[in-house]
Amino acid sequence: MKQRLALLGSTGSIGRQTLDIVRRRPEEFEITTLTAGNQWEELARQALEFHPDSVVIANKQHYAPLCEALAKEPIKVYAGSEALEQVVGGGEVDTVVNALVGYAGMLPSLAAVKASKRLALANKESLVVAGEHIIREAAAHNVPILPIDSEHSAIFQCLAGESSAPRRVIITASGGPFLRTPAEELERVSVAQALAHPNWSMGAKITIDSSTLVNKGFEVIEARWLFGLRPEQIDVLVHPQSIVHSMVEFDDGAIKAQLGTPDMHLPIQYALRFPERGELGEERLDFAKCATLTFEKPDTERFPLLNTAYECLRRGGNSCCVMNGSNEVAVAAFLAGEIKYTDIARVIIGTLERAQFVAAPTIEEYAASNQESRAISSEIASRLRLK
Repeated sequence: MKQRLALLGSTGSIGRQTLDIVRRRPEEFEITTLTAGNQWEELARQALEFHPDSVVIANKQHYAPLCEALAKEPIKVYAGSEALEQVVGGGEVDTVVNALVGYAGMLPSLAAVKASKRLALANKESLVVAGEHIIREAAAHNVPILPIDSEHSAIFQCLAGESSAPRRVIITASGGPFLRTPAEELERVSVAQALAHPNWSMGAKITIDSSTLVNKGFEVIEARWLFGLRPEQIDVLVHPQSIVHSMVEFDDGAIKAQLGTPDMHLPIQYALRFPERGELGEERLDFAKCATLTFEKPDTERFPLLNTAYECLRRGGNSCCVMNGSNEVAVAAFLAGEIKYTDIARVIIGTLERAQFVAAPTIEEYAASNQESRAISSEIASRLRLK
């Protein structure tokens, strides 16, 4: 029997690569739902190829042209963020693949686990914002959360078959395009330079997050919830070759690592087919071509936001939610050419200093914190705006 997938964020990088796997294994998977934020034309093309039961376009402005493009097809068309939460709970869905970007992915993740759907998670912000709630609901409904992020997939693979808990995990970071850039030059980097990741092909926001190490900080937070770890059990090492995707150390001193080429097809397929593996057809790792693997500590003076993420994790409450909302605003402002690259950190740190702290937030209070953080960040960014 085919596994029925609801693919959220089908027009993004992870979404398109997930569809690659469905194309290669039509006997195993079928698409029941596809969703996108704004790219309605690409969503329509995907729907005509995969024939889902339904599609959702988050931006309601694109509802009419999407309906027109699919008028001859027996495909239900919905619009709005509320529809995202509704489709994941449908009876015709076995697995929800959440490849959305940012805070928008949190409520669909929560809806999926509440509906007892397997959650293949690429939207790290779900656990950054509301990890405690989502993990609790997943446990209550006895449903797995299968990580798609390469680092968390690596940890998950290293823990498979182990009965002993890890002593610590080591998350690797490529270091991004500015690994060797002097601090004074970071003030002048362009958007194009920041988007030129040396190893990975990703969307614009996650590429910027990778360059600032915010992405790595969010992965630390995500690992805390996925694997039940304390902050001090999660280390980060810069590994420029992006071959070792993460490592796990056990009490006896043994360290297991998962290695592979920097390609997301492997962790996506592993999440979808777990616990089985299978032929993938991608480039395989050739050790003769990567004889040197290096590791170093991250430079948190030039890239302070990794430490900021640890601080938010230790403080708890709504702190990680505030950091996430602020980061989304700051990155958008930088990508629009409105603030400098180094202003991203200034916006986030300034917002954390001003936002109201809530020690034990409800989902509704997370939403309020998200809105407050965005408002404060927008104000700070407007003062820093480039002339």
